[in-house]
Amino acid sequence: MIEKIDAVLDRVKDPETLLSMAELGWVERIRHDEVSKRLFVFTKALGPSKKCCTVIGGLQISSAMKTLKEELHKEFPNLAIEFA
Repeated sequence: MIEKIDAVLDRVKDPETLLSMAELGWVERIRHDEVSKRLFVFTKALGPSKKCCTVIGGLQISSAMKTLKEELHKEFPNLAIEFA
């Protein structure tokens, strides 16, 4: 499971910088709950910045996280993916 998660983090790229999720470090950890059949993705919060930069950064992260969720679901189709 760890190898699959690492592979997903390596292949999902931020569309703006073309860096992988692993390189960007936006994901702090991923926890698997066997009982509820879920993967919980814990992300880092955006640091303080100007409002315009926060909005643009949020949209950028949102797009990358959507792709991350889709790719995790492909690797683990029997698990629900939730962001915390």
